[in-house]
Amino acid sequence: MTLPDSFIQRQQLDASMADTFLEHLCLLDIDQEPIVARNTSIVCTIGPASRSIPKLQEMVKAGMNIARLNFSHGTHEYHGETIKNIREAVDTITSDPLYYRPVAIALDTKGPEIRTGLVKGSADNEVQLEKGAHVRVVTAEEEKDSTDGKVIWVDYPSLPSVIQPGGRIYIDDGLIGLKVLETGPDWVEAVVESGAVLGSRKGVNLPGCDLLGMPAVSERDEGDLRFGVSQGVDIVFASFIRSAQDVREVRRALGPMGRDIKVVSKVESRQGVQNFQEILAESDGVMVARGDLGIEIPAEKVFIAQKMMIGRCNSAGKPVICATQMLESMVSHPRPTRAEGSDVANAVLDGADCVMLSGETAKGLFPVKAVAMMHSICREAEAANFHQQLFEELRRLTPLSSDPTEVTAIGAVESSFKCCAGAIIVLTTSGSTVTLSSTSDSCNTHTVMYTTHTSTSQLSNPLSVSLSLSQVWSSPVQVPPSLPHHCCNQESPGGSPVPAAEGRVPGAVSPSARARLGGRPGQQSLLRHGHRKGKGVLQVRRHGDCGDGMDPWLGTH
Repeated sequence: MTLPDSFIQRQQLDASMADTFLEHLCLLDIDQEPIVARNTSIVCTIGPASRSIPKLQEMVKAGMNIARLNFSHGTHEYHGETIKNIREAVDTITSDPLYYRPVAIALDTKGPEIRTGLVKGSADNEVQLEKGAHVRVVTAEEEKDSTDGKVIWVDYPSLPSVIQPGGRIYIDDGLIGLKVLETGPDWVEAVVESGAVLGSRKGVNLPGCDLLGMPAVSERDEGDLRFGVSQGVDIVFASFIRSAQDVREVRRALGPMGRDIKVVSKVESRQGVQNFQEILAESDGVMVARGDLGIEIPAEKVFIAQKMMIGRCNSAGKPVICATQMLESMVSHPRPTRAEGSDVANAVLDGADCVMLSGETAKGLFPVKAVAMMHSICREAEAANFHQQLFEELRRLTPLSSDPTEVTAIGAVESSFKCCAGAIIVLTTSGSTVTLSSTSDSCNTHTVMYTTHTSTSQLSNPLSVSLSLSQVWSSPVQVPPSLPHHCCNQESPGGSPVPAAEGRVPGAVSPSARARLGGRPGQQSLLRHGHRKGKGVLQVRRHGDCGDGMDPWLGTH
């Protein structure tokens, strides 16, 4: 096959033309450069190590797409200051088209989780638990600050009634293991099977126990979600989702004012895995939360659950996030282990839309380096994906549709293979076209999303659309607010201005967009847009040249 000189996706090109998956693997080349633009989004947990404005600016430039706030810790005042810092950090770099990207803010709920109390009354204290030592786990409210080497307080009053002698209690992602010897009215006597240093407010897991009196949305969660709505967060990471009803409870708590906030369900229990299909149907996306999941189910089965959930999300066209300990060693070291690098790459190769950093950016010594490393690994992994085979499999699995937006999304991706396009440019007001394109887009093209500033509704607000698409496997390059927008030379029957495609094209293929994607004159690209504003309207697909001073569109299909 003769390829045009302008073809930009040279990365792993021989492997991408393979006939079989085994041949594709054999043709991968370590000397190939990675792709220019990254499609996989990076979620960063914001904490004491990363909440300052200068540090946030560095993280955005390094590749952060979503800022996660863990509401298991901190007050509303603390999180409010963090949200303000995130937005200020992004606003200060809007004038730089090379580094500008909208950053979504995600609220991670505490959920129906169990945690220990403060060690000796202080959040900074720690205590060593030695193997073989006897400890008493207590639940009385008056003992919540009494945790030391002999007593551990947990915030779950029903603990003695749900666990039996011989059962296990795991603390801090399984670092500490206790075997239950005896239970009382408000205490459990246990022996330490695996010892470690215990800090304050650590998570507790009770594998195999039916947790009584643990609602999906607690009173604290209700208050946190109302606070999130008032702060205008974009996404909610709903913790410990066990059924579709749990997702509906989260939506109820968000209320009418939060109806546009995306709900991503964190699956981190055996019950959640067993009810995964109904959870997926009710959610806007899913997070594979491997920390607690690896304790609730055997560690050797976590990869099976991960691959199953990612596969089903890909088939359903919903974003999926892979999380927990992805670059854990970078909490205290400037480079990850080789196994961690492979873990991130394999999550991308499995089909994850986002990968997440937790302690690496929240409390680590090298938050910016962790984001940069994640960015580099994702670029390499995306180039090594067997995109054409994945596209064919997705097309076979997807039911036939008469929806013009969905049909042209599939057609655009297929055309991108045939003309070796370097980008699929999507002009959108609601974001639905981008979502469908990225669902079908298993090829390694990139999405330039161009929106307008003509509507006051949240769904048509360009920043809101950009943020809602932060989880989608694409490379949304929204034109920064400081750059000129070519739009509003048509009007809809209702009188509101409608951006004409021809007016919007110059901004979509502007030098800033080409710089982000690595494009250059002579490179082929695809344009998708509707002939008028709104969902379900006739979709037009064109392909042409992104070069300067040249007629950019060769024809209409």
